[in-house]
Amino acid sequence: MNLDRVNSELKRQIALMIDNSEIKDPRLQGMISVTGLNTSKDLAYATVYISVLGGDIKDTLAVLKNASGHIRNTLKSRVKIRNMPELRFVRDDSIEYGLKMDKLIDGVIGKDNENNN
Repeated sequence: MNLDRVNSELKRQIALMIDNSEIKDPRLQGMISVTGLNTSKDLAYATVYISVLGGDIKDTLAVLKNASGHIRNTLKSRVKIRNMPELRFVRDDSIEYGLKMDKLIDGVIGKDNENNN
């Protein structure tokens, strides 16, 4: 399996685990998205990018960090690769940044429309 396919499959499986409530913790609230995953070339480490809307990102990352052993063991049975990487969960601000930029652009367009009328 090439690295892109490994990244894609691990991302898909982790997202399924979160969506199917296989990680049971009341602190997992809101819409949790796995926005990306990068694996080191030697498959020793994988950085999982997480975005949360409507929940606490710090609690979510803490829960996922604590559950990383369970997630990794489950992945071992679902994805057939040589070495299952050690998982590291980090915050992905790209969705929030995109929403902020949309608001700024809408504000500028609104002011421009007011000035032209």
